[in-house]
Amino acid sequence: MPRYARSEREALADLMQNLGPDAPTVNEGWSVRDLAAHLVVRERRPDAAGGIALPPLRGYAERVRLRVAARPFDELVALVRRPPLWSPLSNPVTDELVNTMEFYIHHEDVRRARAGWGPRNLPAGLDAVLWRRASVLGRLALRRFPADLLVQAPGHGALSAGRGGPRIRVVGAPGELVLFLTGRQRVSRVQVEGPAAAVDRLRAAQLGI
Repeated sequence: MPRYARSEREALADLMQNLGPDAPTVNEGWSVRDLAAHLVVRERRPDAAGGIALPPLRGYAERVRLRVAARPFDELVALVRRPPLWSPLSNPVTDELVNTMEFYIHHEDVRRARAGWGPRNLPAGLDAVLWRRASVLGRLALRRFPADLLVQAPGHGALSAGRGGPRIRVVGAPGELVLFLTGRQRVSRVQVEGPAAAVDRLRAAQLGI
C-alpha cells in the first residue's frame, strides 16, 4: 500500500535541509524554520496544537512554536522527518488519513516559494487521495462564499458549493484544488471562470476551514 504521507514528509524534510532555515515559504512571514516548528508543535505538543485551529489558544500555541523554532535547525528537521509513534496525528493508524494532505500542502509551500517552480506530476493514487480530501474541503471552505460554485477535477469528479450568487467554475488537478481551497490561490494552477468581479473576489478570499 502506497504511503503518500511518508513520501511527502521525506521529500519536505529533504528540501528543508537543502534550502536551510531562512529560505522563504508560501506562508506569509514564515521561513522554513517557522514551518518546521509548526509541524513539530502539531505532532509533538498536543497542549499547544489546538491553537492552530482554535483562536482562544493561538497566543499560547505561538509562544510554544517560537520556543521550538529556536532549537538547532538540524534537530528541527530530524523531528519533522521522524514523528513520534505515540502522536494521535502520526501513528501508523492515522498517518495516511491525517497527514497526506498536510504534508503535500507544506511540501508545496516550500517548493512554490522558489523561482522556477512548476506543478509536479503526481502519482495517480495520490491524485485520488487529494481529490477525496478536496471534495470535503471544498464544501467547507466555500460554504459561505456568495456564489454558485462548481469545482471540477477532470477524471476525478465535481462538487457544488457556495451560498448562491453568480456562477463560478473552478477547474484543476486535485493537488492544485487542494492548494486553492486552503488559501493558496496565488500559487495554485487552476482555471477560474465567471464574472470578473466574482472571480477576483474568490481569488482574494481567505479560504480554508
